Amino acid sequence: MKFSVYQISRQGGRERNEDRMGYAYTREAGLFVLADGMGGHPEGAMAAQLALQTFSAYFQKAANPTVKEVPEFLSSATMAAHHQIIRYASEKGMLDTPRTTLVAAVMERNHVHWVHCGDSRLYIVRDGALVTRTRDHSYMEQQAHLGRATQHINRNILFTCLGSPAKPVFDLSGPLQMQQGDRVLLCSDGLWGTVTDEEIVNELARDTLDQSVPELVEMALKRGGARCDNVTVLAMEWETTEEFHTTRVSTEDIEDGVFASTIQSGVPDPTIEDLDDAAIERSIAEINDAIRRTAEKNA
Repeated sequence: MKFSVYQISRQGGRERNEDRMGYAYTREAGLFVLADGMGGHPEGAMAAQLALQTFSAYFQKAANPTVKEVPEFLSSATMAAHHQIIRYASEKGMLDTPRTTLVAAVMERNHVHWVHCGDSRLYIVRDGALVTRTRDHSYMEQQAHLGRATQHINRNILFTCLGSPAKPVFDLSGPLQMQQGDRVLLCSDGLWGTVTDEEIVNELARDTLDQSVPELVEMALKRGGARCDNVTVLAMEWETTEEFHTTRVSTEDIEDGVFASTIQSGVPDPTIEDLDDAAIERSIAEINDAIRRTAEKNA
């Protein structure tokens, strides 16, 4: 299994960047996850980090070296992430729960499966054309799908997310067979909120990932202006050809049982830009402390 990956997170006009992303892989499977901590609720960054940590832990357990039942894995990991956020809020005695959107993809056996909850999106581009993208769990997208006017609807109003007291609604999709050169892009709403689907597809198909993805992010930041949302993108190209210069991963030399992750340690990958290292480290410390306390209670 070979793929190239490029990831970037840029803070817009917000007080903090609560987006998180990362990927993990074994010899024969790869996991890509992006979460956008929701404003208007406490500790959105923690909710996003908890979601990533939970997916990474589930993937490490399930991928031996492949995930036998990918839809079941994605469903279980999504609900586990939701419950981990709820548990965290309960242990801290929080009156309101941290919340986050989520989009995640698993690639193995030359196929991709994905899950999403909220309005973080996944795009798949092949030969310069959009193969598919996720449909947001928002009232605006819902009305648009029904052919109704949406110009007066706030696109930020979601009817589901992880961490809410209500059981989350999420969509499972796939499998889709991958072809060489296919590009999969996961992003927060900071990208698609100001950049159209057509522009995302055209730019993504135009150049290498390390050229096209930063161009898309800069486009979003400029259009968003002083109050621009944070923009986070995790993009992957399947079976990358040798002339490309993005971070290239080949799992052919990985031994069975070996697991690699940019999520597990919480330390940003060198290709990630502008993430707050101190905030991530604080999140990881709190997560580990919560896990320790839970283990002590169950002992």
